[in-house]
Amino acid sequence: MPELPEVETTRRGIAPHITQRKITAMTLRDGRLRWPVDENLVETLPGCFIEQITRRGKYLLLHLNDKRTLLWHLGMSGSLRILSKATPPQKHDHIDLHFGATTLRFHDPRRFGALLVTDENPEHHALLHHLGPEPLSDDFNATYLFSRSRKRSIAVKKWIMDSKLVVGVGNIYANEALFAARIHPLKACGKLTRKQCELLVEKIKTVLDNAIAQGGTTLKDFVGSDGKPGYFAQQLLVYGRGGEACTACGKPLLEKALAARTTVYCSHCQR
Repeated sequence: MPELPEVETTRRGIAPHITQRKITAMTLRDGRLRWPVDENLVETLPGCFIEQITRRGKYLLLHLNDKRTLLWHLGMSGSLRILSKATPPQKHDHIDLHFGATTLRFHDPRRFGALLVTDENPEHHALLHHLGPEPLSDDFNATYLFSRSRKRSIAVKKWIMDSKLVVGVGNIYANEALFAARIHPLKACGKLTRKQCELLVEKIKTVLDNAIAQGGTTLKDFVGSDGKPGYFAQQLLVYGRGGEACTACGKPLLEKALAARTTVYCSHCQR
């Protein structure tokens, strides 16, 4: 599933090509996504301009000049690519936004993606209003994390993956950040010290920054807006390496399921 770094990579990739550009047409080949795509968009989007593209969690927000906002989610296997309008569509290419000779094309084999529209403040949308702070923002800091952890018994890995606490810390990046912070993923978050919270915040930000710089992590389906894979997978220290030697101490990394998600850690280095 595309996580925050992959979505941010997509945002940065498509923004220069379509920001301040007029939508000249929309092609809707199949709107049967996670929620049905509003067919009226085919008629109402042409003539609108994309004023800016922002991101909230794993949602891309395309802000239109008529005060509407398109909320785009890549789902489990979706991707947005910039192509020539003449590029023939392939199987699972469901939606095109045309900007003259340039096309923004949505490809989604599993159909868990979504394209929604709202004419209200998108921060108030039902899918966004409950989200916690962005992990790369100043609002996500040690004071915030420490205060939210008190008297909580939930495992720290599961906790930092909760989008109500902080958005976008997906499974891969939670594994990597906890290893970098030397914190055991099963540790009760209420037992974190303030110093550990400071270190965890720092490592979450570092891991996500590095992943964005590398274009995200390609494990199965993700490609960026240019069709190229992300390369952060080559830098993973624990995720996908269960049973292999820890890069810090040499002992075998352990792997287990936590909340139905793969958790890899070093029982010697992480406490």
